[in-house]
Amino acid sequence: MLTSVSSDRKIVSDKDYAQFLSEGYFVLEAVIPKEDLEDLRSEVDRFVREMDTEMDENGTDTLGITHRNSRYFVSAWRKSDKVRNFITSELMAGICHDILGENAYLVFEQYVVKAAEKGMKFAWHQDSGYLGYDHPPYLTCWCTLDDVNEDNGTVYVLPYERAGTRERVVHVREEGTNDLVGYFGEDPGVPVIAPAGSIAIFASTLFHRSGANTTDKMRRIYLPQYAAAPVMTSDGSAIANLAEPVLLNGVRQVPKPL
Repeated sequence: MLTSVSSDRKIVSDKDYAQFLSEGYFVLEAVIPKEDLEDLRSEVDRFVREMDTEMDENGTDTLGITHRNSRYFVSAWRKSDKVRNFITSELMAGICHDILGENAYLVFEQYVVKAAEKGMKFAWHQDSGYLGYDHPPYLTCWCTLDDVNEDNGTVYVLPYERAGTRERVVHVREEGTNDLVGYFGEDPGVPVIAPAGSIAIFASTLFHRSGANTTDKMRRIYLPQYAAAPVMTSDGSAIANLAEPVLLNGVRQVPKPL
């Protein structure tokens, strides 16, 4: 059982927690264990190959916001025990506990891959903007599977004060990419420069974007998102996506094998 978030934050420091509350984000550098990092890398390579095959079968180079040989978005919760084990690991459950409290649910997850020398940019958005209605903000964990920098398309974050809001705003769809865009200002944001195995942690209402990958290697990210309670549809009648328990009353929940 994990200790109470109010009495002892063991993974997230008081300084990082304060920054999360005031700016909407913070970064934990090189915290993912080596074995977990290798598992996540091996699985994403497999999923990219499978998505290429799916596009072949459908006679297309685009699936939603995925573009062949450019950028990929792949969900893995229902496909990989290695990914499920990471999502509910002591590290991730501890982060959830430190920020969300005694209860935490996986509400969404995906790999985000930018291909070498072709990886597209991703426009300014809030993760909440993709839901399109007001809801309690949730927690995004942007896990780096490779070293990230401005050359290979790292994420840029826009602290609340610089964005002028900490609330969800209406997004519009960008023609050609299918991206939803919610910020149109000139602030370039703060780049996350971090080694593989780091986690940029931000609220779902934080604006962020990413640049193109101009290097000769892929830039791979895994992105689990958590909430203190299941995220519901706009009318409250159903679960919006996932509601897999990670913490219940402070106790870490381990998923059954697939």
